[in-house]
Amino acid sequence: MVSNSYYHRIDEQTWQPTEHVQGAWNEHEQHMAPVAGLLAHALQAHEPRPDLQTARLSYEILGLMPLEPTTITCRTVRPGRTIELVEAVMTTASAPERPVVRATAWRLASSDTSTVAGNLPDPIPGPDELGPGDRLAAWPGGFIRSLQARLDEPSPGRRFCWLTSPVSLLPAQSDGSPAAGPVAEFVRLVDSANGIAAQLDPYQWIFPNTDLTIHLWRTPVGPDVGFDTMATIGPDGVGCTQTVLHDVQGPVGRASQALTVRRRPSR
Repeated sequence: MVSNSYYHRIDEQTWQPTEHVQGAWNEHEQHMAPVAGLLAHALQAHEPRPDLQTARLSYEILGLMPLEPTTITCRTVRPGRTIELVEAVMTTASAPERPVVRATAWRLASSDTSTVAGNLPDPIPGPDELGPGDRLAAWPGGFIRSLQARLDEPSPGRRFCWLTSPVSLLPAQSDGSPAAGPVAEFVRLVDSANGIAAQLDPYQWIFPNTDLTIHLWRTPVGPDVGFDTMATIGPDGVGCTQTVLHDVQGPVGRASQALTVRRRPSR
C-alpha cells in the first residue's frame, strides 16, 4: 500500500520515513525537503507560542540521512517575551549518538504592520500560466516522484516553477484536518529549489547543498509553492542557489543553499 504522507509517527519524538522521502542523490538517503518540513513541524510544536511567528528557519546538514527511523529533540536556546530562538537536532536509528541535521528557528512577535508593508519582490506567473514540467524527470528518487511541477522555459541558471504534492507531511488527524501547520507543509517542498534551476547534468556532476536557510515575512498559504530560483556556480567547486518563495498570494520569503560541486567519478 502506497503511503499518502512523507512520515508516520512512531512515538513522541521518532518518525518513520515513507517511500516518498527517498533522496535524489542516494536512494538509501532521505531527501532534505521533507526532512526540513518535519523539523519545522517539531520546532513549531516545541513550547508553542501562538503570539510569535516563524521568521527564519536555518538547517545545517551534518551528514548522510539514512532512510530509517528518525528522532528529533528540541530545546529553547533563547527564551523571550517577543523573540525566541528554538533548536531541533535530528538523529537516525543506526547512529543515535550522531546528529545528521541541526535546525534553528527565530520566532518573532506578530503585530499589525499592514500600513507600512511593501518593497516586495516581483511576483512570478501563477501555476496556471506555466506548463506541466518534465524537467524534474531528470532526477531520481521517491521524493521527486511525489511532486507535481509547472515550469517556465529555462534560461541559464534561473527558472520559475510551481510545485505541489498530493503527499502531506504527516497523516491527517482523525477529523481529516492536517496534522502539520502551514509553515511545515510549505517548507516540505522548499529544498527542491536546488534542482529547479540547475545548470549541470546531475548524472555528470554532483552539487548537493550543505545547508538551507529560509526567511518568511508572513505565514504562507498552501498547497502550492512558487520558486523564482537562480543558481550560481563559482570557479572553485562552490555554488549557491537563491530563491524568492511564493504562495498563491505572492512573494512570501527567500531561501538560500550553499552547494558543493564536484564532477562524478568515471565508472
